[in-house]
Amino acid sequence: MAAVSSNEGYAFTKPGKDSVTLLAGLGVEGDVHAGVTVKHRSRVAQDPTQPNLRQVHLMHQELFAELKDAGFEVGPGDLGENITTSGIDLLALPVGTLLRLGDEAVVEVTGLRNPCLQIDAFQEGLLRQVVCRADDGTIVRKAGIMGVVTTRGVVRPGDAVEAELPAGPHRPLERV
Repeated sequence: MAAVSSNEGYAFTKPGKDSVTLLAGLGVEGDVHAGVTVKHRSRVAQDPTQPNLRQVHLMHQELFAELKDAGFEVGPGDLGENITTSGIDLLALPVGTLLRLGDEAVVEVTGLRNPCLQIDAFQEGLLRQVVCRADDGTIVRKAGIMGVVTTRGVVRPGDAVEAELPAGPHRPLERV
């Protein structure tokens, strides 16, 4: 794990922390997006009773190098993620993958982050870099994945991240 971040208030970026505590069924302790029901403003406006499938936002550090090559400076927490990983292809994981973070915490992968226009307010043109079209016309979302906490635990930069794939046929990630 490269970095951990959280923010108590609504802001696009999340400052880095020495550690964060993941709470089962809620998310990152003290983070504005923690809770049983949706906390993202656009989702609350649609239906505040929806289950929160976006308790934890994970992003792969390798995206930052790709964005740098395209002329953008982005670091851990800048795009609102809670956990920045390294060396694991988050976008290729199927729905239901269990991510073991550090000694105890477990996050179940629910889907892809669907980035919004706030990304362009952070850096103009960045949205086109993290949401684009493949050669076949399908939408490609690169802005990380979302998950729910199934097992409580403290996570820190430098902790291991291990993926346990679900049994049976795998479902590809879709936006949540």
